[in-house]
Amino acid sequence: MQAREYILAKQVQWAMNRGLKLIGSKGERGRPLYTDKLDDNLFQPLDNEVRLSFSRGDGNEIKGSLDSPAKMQALHSSSALSVNVFQYWKQIDQVPAIAAACGFCRRDNKSPERIVFEDKYVIDDSLLGNPPNIDLVIYNAESAVVKRYAIECKFTEAYSSRSHGGLKPEYLNLADIWRDIPNIHTLAKSISPEDHSFHHLHPAQLIKHILGLKSALGKTGFRLLYLWYDAFGNTGARHREEIDIFSKITESDNIKFHALSYQELIINLSHECRNSHPEYIKYLCERYL
Repeated sequence: MQAREYILAKQVQWAMNRGLKLIGSKGERGRPLYTDKLDDNLFQPLDNEVRLSFSRGDGNEIKGSLDSPAKMQALHSSSALSVNVFQYWKQIDQVPAIAAACGFCRRDNKSPERIVFEDKYVIDDSLLGNPPNIDLVIYNAESAVVKRYAIECKFTEAYSSRSHGGLKPEYLNLADIWRDIPNIHTLAKSISPEDHSFHHLHPAQLIKHILGLKSALGKTGFRLLYLWYDAFGNTGARHREEIDIFSKITESDNIKFHALSYQELIINLSHECRNSHPEYIKYLCERYL
């Protein structure tokens, strides 16, 4: 079974075990991979601040129609997965715990203060269009040296048959922004305008996040995490190889980038938090492990 199909089958079985009604991408039509109600796909309903963040984003994640569910209603929605993992810590005001579990800092670090979904960072005012959304950003205290912990979240996207785009040439024309990241610049040129090197990782997206964060916060003012759902077989192995290639390139330019699978994160959380947060841990383990 292909990686994506395995993940979808696992999510459908989870929904069936909970007795949830599933619908297609067009309601009565399409493969039944969407929950009938948004809340059915979430550990907790969206709080007002998170709902507002997604409503302002570009992905149309929470707005459905009479004949089409919202994107976040998909069992394989990466935004639903990120909300299920991260919103809980926001609501109980324990942001440092999830930041530490992600490998950003030590557990006794008090700098992480708040979580923002669908955050934007302008790369350069000369670029047309909206800056890309970063899935999730943890804001640290103003006194902290590292101001932001940014996270790009993936579920099934890396295993899709659809190809991803390269980096538009207009980014390469921004000479100043590449001066202190020459190796990332070399990679950027090799995947512009089309990316024929990476089949599972989407480096153009990650590079744009690095450029936006660096423009706003400086080279040492942020850390970026690639948080992805791992898969068995050759596809998963190739994805991990591509992550390793990108990690080494960013390391050579002294950009603080690291990668972590959702399975590793959930196991970390289970080891640390099962007794104190039993319902949350049970939900994540039953659904995503």
